Amino acid sequence: MLAKSVAEIPGGAMSYEPKWDGFRSVIFKDGAEVEIGSRNERPMTRYFPEIVAAVQASLPARCVLDGEIVVPDADGRRLDFEALLQRIHPAESRVRLLAGQTPAAFVAFDLLALGDTDYMAAPFERRRRVLAEALASASPPVYLTPATTDAGLASDWFSQFEGAGLDGVVAKPLGGSYEPDKRVMFKVKHERTADCVVAGYRTHKSGGDAVGSLLLGLYDGNAKLASVGVIGAFPMAKRKELFAELAPLVTGFEGHPWNWAWPAEGVRNPRAGEGSRWNAGKDLSFVPLRPERVVEVRYDHMEGARFRHTAQFVRWRPDRDPASCGFRQLEEPVSFNLAEILAG
Repeated sequence: MLAKSVAEIPGGAMSYEPKWDGFRSVIFKDGAEVEIGSRNERPMTRYFPEIVAAVQASLPARCVLDGEIVVPDADGRRLDFEALLQRIHPAESRVRLLAGQTPAAFVAFDLLALGDTDYMAAPFERRRRVLAEALASASPPVYLTPATTDAGLASDWFSQFEGAGLDGVVAKPLGGSYEPDKRVMFKVKHERTADCVVAGYRTHKSGGDAVGSLLLGLYDGNAKLASVGVIGAFPMAKRKELFAELAPLVTGFEGHPWNWAWPAEGVRNPRAGEGSRWNAGKDLSFVPLRPERVVEVRYDHMEGARFRHTAQFVRWRPDRDPASCGFRQLEEPVSFNLAEILAG
């Protein structure tokens, strides 16, 4: 079941929950057998042996739960999405090592089935009640997400919980059934803007005469241009227009701020670890540009020194000096302890 984005927290007969920033997962348990599937039905079981063990110990004998796999940071105060990405590894020995070094947790927020009872047609209010009863004796790293029917408290969560690495609030109609692949929930996410330097582009998969994505940079305290993310959503006509528009700025890697990524054949630039764990063979080489153009982008939040999700184009900023586009302009959320959220 999916959520549609809305600008404000909706009122009415709703249940509000924190929006977790992890891997959306459905867990199936039948006795000792446990299977974990991603939102896109990819098998996840082998990557999280500690979750499998916890599910076997904490969940009812037969059930199907919807929730999120997350990884807390070393201090247990924030979610660490970068560490979660590293958990998707082909080597079994590496999977076992990471399960001990960066253990994951499963946060349950919906119930599809329990025993012989299918709850998908039941209203969410009932599903939530049965889920809470089913997890009453569960122990970490299995958790029940906090929920409230108080829109005011949900608004507080929206502003406070970002400091623990969460990225908004989800609202679920109390009377709604579970509808797979339908956007019947609502999500409110943080939205901000930043002025970034365009330092390169990747060509579009359709051919070499269209821009696939623009590479964004921000200057750090040492006046070094850091790679912070990309813009990738443009109509095809705009992609071709950008290809021609940016041609005068195309340069070589010598003298470029990211010349440390000087491409040997097959090198993944501008950051060696930037590739998707789901598509490790994807070519991430790029065309360097003189860092002279500034673009205003819309983003939700940062994950470390990068935009957590693909940024959205707002407008060009010819009035901005590229050297003035640094991390200092970014809004810092107030710190909040993840453990307090998981404790309910």
